[in-house]
Amino acid sequence: MPLDRNNPIVLVVDDSPDSLGMIHSALQLGGYTVLVALNGQQALDIVARIQPDVVLMDALMPVMDGFESCRQMRRSLPLTPILFMTGLSDPEHIVKAFEHGGTDYITKPINPDELLARITAHVRSAHLISDAREALDSARQHLLSVNKRGEVLWTTPETRALLAGNGIEVAVGGFVLSGQIREWIGGRETAQDLIIHTARQPLIIRYFKTVHADEHLLRIVDQHQLLDPKALEAALPVTKREAEVLLWVAQGKTNREIGEILTLSPRTVNKHLEQIYSKIQVDNRAAATSIAIQSLLGMTV
Repeated sequence: MPLDRNNPIVLVVDDSPDSLGMIHSALQLGGYTVLVALNGQQALDIVARIQPDVVLMDALMPVMDGFESCRQMRRSLPLTPILFMTGLSDPEHIVKAFEHGGTDYITKPINPDELLARITAHVRSAHLISDAREALDSARQHLLSVNKRGEVLWTTPETRALLAGNGIEVAVGGFVLSGQIREWIGGRETAQDLIIHTARQPLIIRYFKTVHADEHLLRIVDQHQLLDPKALEAALPVTKREAEVLLWVAQGKTNREIGEILTLSPRTVNKHLEQIYSKIQVDNRAAATSIAIQSLLGMTV
């Protein structure tokens, strides 16, 4: 029988015939297309071929339980809602479900009306996120979405191109800067921009919004907005020439390159830097860059 793709697809993973029968009937009456797996491994085999809109996952099953199945499923379905089914007396299963990537849970015995309401709400939210992502892509913004572990869930094409141009290759589920992102989000320091130094230029990552508990939307600030040395001169105790030098330091230029741009010798550039370090109370180029960028963004340093 061909799969009906006109309706949202729900993958139900459960080894109980009684539960499957009740859930299958309720979802079909609610206008959903239902796929069934009897254990976690079967569920992984199905999502390798078909992407469901929602997964309804039992916790305890033979062959592979729901926790491990959910953990592996997140590699290919980072944003698909996964709802666990758990007993009222199993709070440890609820915690474990979230730790393994679950989105929500529903308690047994399953109430068909509550089940339909939960799934409908998650399908609606998933579609809104999908529509928003398409709109962001078309708007050509430097945006990316990460989970609390710092792993990339998605990026706009412009973000991938920008990162690649700075020597950073991005793949969904992995990101070479994930350690910095993870510490930044986990440390609740997102009121301050994250400055990441690359071989080409520093990247300024700004926290945009929380999509849900384990998805965070970030934006890379356009470097072309940060090219006015007057902002540094006004914000920091530096001269006009020192502000010009510091601006190019923040752009990742070497002393020789700065000298060529400003018609100065590298030795003169270095003397300006010594004065700058003393005035803004830092002792290295990276710290000076961090302060310069925060000043350009109008942030308190």
